[in-house]
Amino acid sequence: MSDWLHNLPVSVMALVIFGFTYLVAIAIFAAVALVATGERAKSLKAISPGMLPVLGIIFGLFVAFTAAQVWGDSDRAGAAVSREASALRSSVLLAAGLPAEQETRLRGLVRDYVGQAVAVEWPMMAHREVSLKVTPPALAEALQLVVTLTPQGTGQANVQRELIAALEQALDARRQRIIVSLAAVNPVKWWCLYLQAACALLVIGLVHCDNRLGSAIAMGLFATGVATSVLLIAAHDRPFSGQISIQPEPLLQIMPAAAAKS
Repeated sequence: MSDWLHNLPVSVMALVIFGFTYLVAIAIFAAVALVATGERAKSLKAISPGMLPVLGIIFGLFVAFTAAQVWGDSDRAGAAVSREASALRSSVLLAAGLPAEQETRLRGLVRDYVGQAVAVEWPMMAHREVSLKVTPPALAEALQLVVTLTPQGTGQANVQRELIAALEQALDARRQRIIVSLAAVNPVKWWCLYLQAACALLVIGLVHCDNRLGSAIAMGLFATGVATSVLLIAAHDRPFSGQISIQPEPLLQIMPAAAAKS
C-alpha cells in the first residue's frame, strides 16, 4: 500500500479500506446477479458449498502469515528504540567519570544526536527514506572523542572502555531501527490477500444466487471481516508510519534538554 494511506489517521484509513472492500463485494454481487438468471442460475447453484470453508481457511492463513510479519517488525522496532535509548543513557551516566571538559562535550554530542534523530530521522523513517550510508555526525564525534581520550588511572580506563561499548551499542541499535523502518508488507501479499477474499465472496454469491437477500447479508458479513483484517494489518504495517507508530519518547526521556530543544 502507498505512503498516503499509511499516514492517514486510523479513522480515515478505516473509511478507505472498508469503502474499497465493500465496493469489491458490491461489484461481485452485481456480477453474480447479472449472470445467474434462468437455467444458468441452476448450474451456478450446483457449486458445492463445501468450497466456502476451504477458501475461508486459506484466507485466514494469509491473514495470519501477514500479521505475523507485521507484529514481528513492530516488536523489533520497539526493542531497537529501547536498546538505543538505554545505551545512550548509559553513556550519559558514564560521562560523569570523565574530566569536566570531556563530560560536557560528550553530553552535548549525545543531546545533539537525540535532537537530530527526533527532528530528522523520524520523519524520514515515516516515509522510508532514511539510509544507513550516512553515520550520524554527533554520535561519530562522540565515539571519536572517547577513543582518543587519554585515561588518567584505572578508573578512567574502565569508564573509557564502557563508554566505547555503550556508544557502539547505540550505533548498532540505530542500524536495527533503520532496517526495520524499511520493512513493509509487499504489494504481492496485498494482492494475494484481496484476490483470495474476492474468490471467497464470489463463491458465497454463487452458492446463494437464488436468494439475493441471503447472498447480500453473507457477502456483507464476510466483506466486513476482510476489511477489519486488512485495517488491522495496514495500521501496524510500517512501525514508524501513521497514527499507530513507535514514537521517540524513550530517546527524549534520557536527555530532557533535547526534548525541550525539539
